[in-house]
Amino acid sequence: MPYRAEFRCFNGCEGSYAVTEPMYRCPKCDGLLQVVHDVEALADRSGPVWMKLFDERYRQNSWPYGSGVWGKREWVMPQVPDETIVSMYEGGTNLFWAERYGKQIGLDDLWVKLCGNSHSGSFKDLGMTVLVSVVRMAIQQGLKVKAIACASTGDTSASLAAYGAAAGLPVVVLLPYGKISTAQLVQPLAHGALVLGLDTDFDGCMAIVQRLAAEGIVYLANSMNPLRIEGQKTVAIEIVQQFDWQIPDWVILPSGNLGNASALYAGFKLLKDLGIIARYPRLVVAQAENANPLYRAWSAGKRTVDPIVARPTLASAIQIGNPVSAPRAVQALEAMNGIVEQASEQELCDAAARADRTGMYTCPHTAVGLAVLQKLVERGTIQRGERVVSVSTAAGLKFTEFKVRYHESEIEGVRADLANPPVKLKPDYGSVVDAIAKRFS
Repeated sequence: MPYRAEFRCFNGCEGSYAVTEPMYRCPKCDGLLQVVHDVEALADRSGPVWMKLFDERYRQNSWPYGSGVWGKREWVMPQVPDETIVSMYEGGTNLFWAERYGKQIGLDDLWVKLCGNSHSGSFKDLGMTVLVSVVRMAIQQGLKVKAIACASTGDTSASLAAYGAAAGLPVVVLLPYGKISTAQLVQPLAHGALVLGLDTDFDGCMAIVQRLAAEGIVYLANSMNPLRIEGQKTVAIEIVQQFDWQIPDWVILPSGNLGNASALYAGFKLLKDLGIIARYPRLVVAQAENANPLYRAWSAGKRTVDPIVARPTLASAIQIGNPVSAPRAVQALEAMNGIVEQASEQELCDAAARADRTGMYTCPHTAVGLAVLQKLVERGTIQRGERVVSVSTAAGLKFTEFKVRYHESEIEGVRADLANPPVKLKPDYGSVVDAIAKRFS
């Protein structure tokens, strides 16, 4: 293939580095790294030719093109050979027309990108397939590490453990003890990862795993590693493809560590650079009020995000006070005329319950995005006729405890106005008839 990707400094320092090098920050300024593609080489094919190629590959079973990520391999990680790719048929997820929910909140054209319809149940699979495939290639070239490792609030650990197991590579995950759902804890245990529960929060886990990586003990798999962003950017490309290569007006994204905001921008930017789209959609980054460092900075007119101590939130996967990808997210917001908004615990619970009543099964993080969307519609920022895509980051089945506690009215400080607890009855026909009549009178 004539195409290549390489690491370069996000801040613009001179120098480029092979993507197989175990490096996570610029050796000159200690800034973040990014994956850079040779856009001039990619432009040897016209926009329509790329569109036709991607459409022909989409959801096909010819290895590795059944993957929504590797079906766009030239734009993602072109130098990884077929035999090194570790894929679980990720991507290609449903773009769901949320007609009923949209009408309830005042929108005619609302879509939900169901990224949780993936192998491990979250959008993390999109980035992990790229990272684990590159690590596998690097090991074949002589890289020596004890394991691939991550700090996680649940979904990253599940994804890394699954892809590591598929590749036959050892995995270590550091989790904040007692602060993730049972389903999220079980996934890496089942895949054979070494699971370390630390008596701290995500930021505390992240500090330790970064030190382990700096000392060469492990390979770092968090979104600080730009390989993750390369896979996750295909969400943007896929949304446009699913709209027959047209762009929406808005994209709503719940975010904690903020890598996904950068990933979406990277995808839309490549589409624009190669002449497939002429403009960007507007980006909305949605944060939980209890873990809102980007919201605080953006609302104050600042472009530097100061760390905070994140308070507990039901949206546990975005309970992050020191987001490592903040500079990347700020770049994305500036380029896409973005907005940052927050949602309270009450607002996210209300949004989840309302969405579920229309057939969705919404994780609390997706509910943060939906709650923020409703605010922007009520303010008139988003208009009824505009096309909106809200990104759903994980499967609701990972958060059964959240659902149960809501419907049993057991979430402290939250009014469960849409609670629907089971009705316990005596085992007789009349009681059942009476219950039906009471509900549907």
